[in-house]
Amino acid sequence: MKIITTHKAADFDALACLVAATIIYPDAKPVLPGTINANLKNFLAIHKDLFDLWTPNEVDLDTVDTLICVDTHSWSRLDQRLSVLSEKPNLDVIVWDHHEDGDIDARESHLSQTGAAVTLLVQQIKQERKLITPIQATLFLIGLYEDTGHLSFPSTRPEDAFAAGFLLDRKADLNILGTFLQPAYGKKQKEILFKMVQEAERSEVNGFSLSVSRVEVQNRVENLAMVMQMYRELMNVDVAIGIFRDTKKDKCMVIGRSGVDEINIGVLMRSLGGGGHPGAGSALVKGANPDALLETVMELLKGNQYSSVMLSDIMSYPVVTVKNDTPVGDVAMMLREMGCSGMPVVDDDDNLVGVVSRRDFRKVKKSNQMQSPIKAIMSRKLITIDYDKSAFEAARLMIRHDIGRIPVMKENKIIGIITRSDAMMYFYDLLPD
Repeated sequence: MKIITTHKAADFDALACLVAATIIYPDAKPVLPGTINANLKNFLAIHKDLFDLWTPNEVDLDTVDTLICVDTHSWSRLDQRLSVLSEKPNLDVIVWDHHEDGDIDARESHLSQTGAAVTLLVQQIKQERKLITPIQATLFLIGLYEDTGHLSFPSTRPEDAFAAGFLLDRKADLNILGTFLQPAYGKKQKEILFKMVQEAERSEVNGFSLSVSRVEVQNRVENLAMVMQMYRELMNVDVAIGIFRDTKKDKCMVIGRSGVDEINIGVLMRSLGGGGHPGAGSALVKGANPDALLETVMELLKGNQYSSVMLSDIMSYPVVTVKNDTPVGDVAMMLREMGCSGMPVVDDDDNLVGVVSRRDFRKVKKSNQMQSPIKAIMSRKLITIDYDKSAFEAARLMIRHDIGRIPVMKENKIIGIITRSDAMMYFYDLLPD
């Protein structure tokens, strides 16, 4: 068996390398260490099913003959459960790393002092003319930007910039990158934030606290979206709106942030000709008077533009369930034929008793277990959500409990299911207008 792994306390560059390596070595299993950074955990709560990641406990070390290490080549930085492979004779080792120091003696080494390790693998993907999806390109760019400070750190090399351009050409989504990666915060952003706080106007709209600030800026200012996020947190309000007027170019950039389900910033900004997501969005309005623009925004907030997408808009239904005494093999066949990654398990009275996913089938070690009832391997930890809750709340549950699907209930009966795929459609703003 070939496995790919990376360092403990994995960050975005580590995960990006892990996934990129699966494109170069399609017959290898990606093994994510048990400890990962908090921002990466949030990302994986929504995207995990896309990458088919394994945990160290799921790997039979006796069958491992090839180890591919990415973003590290030090045994001490690997998950402790995998570092024991250092004692295995005749182990074939390949490393991809941008660090100089390391003690892993590899048959094949790809070492270069680039700003981000994923740059090395992106170069190889480009050279081999491998296809990557927009989601993969986005992940790789997040990893690259994280380790190079958005290409601003002194360690950044020309290769990093070329790799970033390649990923943008492959449809990497900068909006999603900003959602999961905290960008740089410099002197200019600090000055704007200080002025915004000084001149902030605080009010209440439909029972929610709102703070609005109007600021004049000169030419283009980077990372205003990050400034807005910090502004909302400092003002401790549910919703924050910033109107940034460029007097020279006679245009206004409107940026909004919302921390409540009931106010959908993306819908509001689309009304102004822009766009975004439920919690964040922006619009560029040329030749607008900031005072008149503020009045328009306030009217939209007071009207019906703030309604949030509900579970009924994005959940999958009707729900295909399976009885708890159905053989494991039959359930595996059903999932394969349906092309889905899991389903709810019910008893003879159609009461929800568990959920089974593809990861649960890794518990099957012997062929005769395929005849066991599915209740033997299903997850009995039931996390459900009521049908009248919001999509935001469902996404929070996925993050909090690290699960890929949540049954939607009405009067104690399952009426639908929301999956990571449904949540991704929501966060990536793919719902029809």
